[in-house]
Amino acid sequence: MTDKTKSGTLAPLCVIMAGVLWGIISLFIKNLSAGGMDALQISFIRMAVAAPAFTLFLLVTDRDKMKINPRDFIIFIGTGIVSIVFFNSCYFYTMIHSQASVAVVLLYTSPVFVMILSAVFFKERITPLKLFALILTLGGCVLVAGLAGGDYTIKPLILLTGLLSGLAYGLYTIFGRLALKKYDTKTVTMWTFIFGLPAAAAIGKPAETFREVFASPKMILLSLGIGIFSTVLPYFLYTRGLSGMDGGKASILVAVEPVVGAVIGMTVFGESRNILKIAGILLVTAAITLMNIPAKARKTIK
Repeated sequence: MTDKTKSGTLAPLCVIMAGVLWGIISLFIKNLSAGGMDALQISFIRMAVAAPAFTLFLLVTDRDKMKINPRDFIIFIGTGIVSIVFFNSCYFYTMIHSQASVAVVLLYTSPVFVMILSAVFFKERITPLKLFALILTLGGCVLVAGLAGGDYTIKPLILLTGLLSGLAYGLYTIFGRLALKKYDTKTVTMWTFIFGLPAAAAIGKPAETFREVFASPKMILLSLGIGIFSTVLPYFLYTRGLSGMDGGKASILVAVEPVVGAVIGMTVFGESRNILKIAGILLVTAAITLMNIPAKARKTIK
């Protein structure tokens, strides 16, 4: 198997695994919130752990990958500040002030933004298969969140922050692909975190946040968890996956995240479980399966 073939084979798996790791983030967010942190503080602590952790990893394993051209700072402002800090703040606020499943369904309006932006900037063709998978994904997310026949309503501010999280999340795919034209996956991931850290610190009340983190071993472990398992690993995996597939497909494959988020919401946080939510999980799974059909087989159904 050639390196190119390996990359094409592993890319979907990398993206799906990233979605799984992002899907468990509610475990950290809800508990950090219960410990007294707000959305901006959690956003800061996420970057405060992720940036030095990944930088140290690269310093030890492959320091040549740390170099970038200053002319490309604008790209990493996009990935680090717009697509990480702004996204974190909106997503965490939505997660804290509503159900986990509501937060993830609003987040997963991102494939709509990605598909449109990828068509505009990268001239990617919006095929019938992509459109069908997108419809399945959005429909599944709506059912997973309980928005069809649910017994609750979403406040306007929650709706706004949820949709903005979807836009910011989608922009990471756009900025990430621009960066990957020049740099390795590791380089993009590290500089994304480095650019995101000062922006997160500016809004995250660092002194107060660190006091709360070191107040108990539990808060320390939660902070390390959100920084490593729901940040460093999934962003690395997703960026690596992007190097082997187009942005529209990646944005749909990673939609395994709301499935994981919904399961955690139902089992850990006691959120509602009904036939509509199960149907939504199946729809998202079907969309992921469709987008993972080998290229030769897809030609017959485009």
